Amino acid sequence: MSARTDKPHEVVERALELSRADGCVVIADERSTANLRWAGNALTTNGVTRGRTLTVIATVDGKEGTAAGVVSRSAVTADELEPLVRAAEAAARGAAPAEDAQPLVTGVAPSPGFTEAPVETSSAVFADFAPALGEAFARARAGGRELYGFANHELVSTYLGTSTGLRLRHDQPNGTLELNAKSPDRTRSAWAGRSTRDFKDVDPAALDAELAVRLGWAERRIDLPAGRYETLLPPTAVADLMIYQLWSSSGRDAAEGRTVFSKPGGGTRLGERLTGLPLTLRSDPDEPGLESAPFVVAHSSGGDQSVFDNGLPIRATEWISGGELKQLTTSRHGAALTGLPVAPGADNLILDGGGDRSLEDMVASTTRGLLLTCLWYIREVDPATLLLTGLTRDGVYLVEDGEVVGEVTNFRFNESPVDVLGRATEAGRTEKTLPREWSDWFTRSAMPALRVPDFNMSSVSQGV
Repeated sequence: MSARTDKPHEVVERALELSRADGCVVIADERSTANLRWAGNALTTNGVTRGRTLTVIATVDGKEGTAAGVVSRSAVTADELEPLVRAAEAAARGAAPAEDAQPLVTGVAPSPGFTEAPVETSSAVFADFAPALGEAFARARAGGRELYGFANHELVSTYLGTSTGLRLRHDQPNGTLELNAKSPDRTRSAWAGRSTRDFKDVDPAALDAELAVRLGWAERRIDLPAGRYETLLPPTAVADLMIYQLWSSSGRDAAEGRTVFSKPGGGTRLGERLTGLPLTLRSDPDEPGLESAPFVVAHSSGGDQSVFDNGLPIRATEWISGGELKQLTTSRHGAALTGLPVAPGADNLILDGGGDRSLEDMVASTTRGLLLTCLWYIREVDPATLLLTGLTRDGVYLVEDGEVVGEVTNFRFNESPVDVLGRATEAGRTEKTLPREWSDWFTRSAMPALRVPDFNMSSVSQGV
C-alpha cells in the first residue's frame, strides 16, 4: 500500500484485508460542507470544509456468543489504518457477547459507483441563492427589519464494505436554511426554515415577505393566560412531534411494556386506530425530493439499531396507515425477540392526510384559535404516554374570525404526539418542511398543518 490512500473505497478494502476478526464492517464517510451566515442584513462568514470519518466494526465469535468492537476516527492516514483495525478487534475481544448479535448481512447487490470518487459540495451551490439573499437584505433594510440566519449545504458519500462481500455506497445531500427577521428594537421576532437538496428550490424573497407579514402581526400584543386552545400547528411543528414519535416507536420497547405503543396487559397496540383522520405516517428511501439511504448504516448499536444490520435493505414502510398503527421499528434482533417483522427506521418521514388546504386556508376558517410558528426545547416527560414538554418560539398569533389580530405570549406546552394525532380534527396539504428542533439530526420530512381543538398550553413563557 502506498504511503497515502485517498480513495475511500480503497481505504475500505484495505481495512477489510487487515482484519483478523471473524467478521468486519468498515464504513467510510466522506463529508464536505459549505455555509453562509448573516446578521443585521449583511453576510458575516462563509466557508467550505471537507473531512473523512472511518468506522471499523470487528466481530469475534466465542463460546458464549459473538462480541462486537466499534472504533471511529477522523482523518485516518494510511499509517494509522492498521492500528485502527487492531483497536476494534481488541475492543471486541474485551467485550461481553453482544445481545443484538446476528450474522452479518449477505446477498445485497453492490452499489453502482462504489469505486468512484465521492461527491463534494462547494460555494457554487449558493450561486443563485446568494444574490437573491442580497436582494432580500436590501428589501428588509428598506422595510425596517433585520435578517439573521444561516444556510448550510452538506454532501456525505458513505462507503460500506463487509467481510461478507457487501460493497455499498450512498450519496446524501442535505441543505438547511434558517432565517430570522427582527424589528430594530429586538422586541419582535419571526422565523422561517426550509430543507433543500441543492438550494435551487428556496426563495429568500418569499421567505422575507412571509416574515414581514408576521412582524406586522406582532405590532399588536395581546396577553393570554395558559390553557387549552384551538391551535393550528404548522408543518414544521408537526414534523418535530412526528419525528420524536418515530424515534420512540421501538417494537421491542413496546412489546416489553415500556412505551405509549404498549398494550395494557401485554403486547403492542399494532392494529389499533390512533386517529379518526385518514392519516398515513410513512418512510420511503425513494421519496422524491426526500431520498435517503436505502440500506442500514449503523455506526453503533442502540434501541432498534444494530451494527450487525449494516447493509440491510430499507424499504418503504407505513408506520400508521389510514389512522391505524401498522408497524413499529425493529432490528433483526428486535424482530426475533418480538415476532414482529423486520423494519429498520429510514431517514425521512412523511405524514399524508389527504387534505389540500394550505395553512392560510385553515386560518381563514378559524373562528378563534392560535397559530404557531414553531416549537423548540422539546423534552420527554413520560415515555409511557410519550408526554412531551417544550416551548413555542418566534411568534404565537391569535386568530379571530379568520384573521390574525395580533401576537400573544409564548407558552410552555405539554402534549403527546400520539394524543395530538388522536384529537386533530383537520390535516392540511402535505408539504416539504424543516423541523426547527431536530434540524441538526433529521431534515427530510413532509407534513401537513394540523388543527387541534384543545392543545395544552400549560404555562406562559417569557421566551421569544
